[in-house]
Amino acid sequence: MRKDKVKVLDEQWDDARVASFLEPRPGDPKDADYNLLLRAYQSMRDEDFARFVPMFVAAGRDINALGPDAKSLLGLLAEHYYGEPYAAVLREQGAA
Repeated sequence: MRKDKVKVLDEQWDDARVASFLEPRPGDPKDADYNLLLRAYQSMRDEDFARFVPMFVAAGRDINALGPDAKSLLGLLAEHYYGEPYAAVLREQGAA
C-alpha cells in the first residue's frame, strides 16, 4: 500500500454498496447468478452478505444457480471452514 493511502479497517457498507453486487460485471457469463453470489461471498462480511441475499432473491435471481463445477454456492460453502454463517443465510432464503 502506498504511504498516501489511508488504511481502512472494519468499514461499514451502506445498502447502496451492498446492492451494487446485484449488477453483473462485464465479462460475467450470461447466467450470472452464481457469479454474483460467489463475488458477494468473497467480498462481504457475513453480516453484509445477510443483507445482500434477501435483495438478491427479491430481484428474482436464482439462489440455487450452479457454477462451472455444477455446484451451487451452498454446496461450495460446505467445503469452506468459515462458510457456515454464509450457508445459514442462504438456507434461510430457501437455498437447497
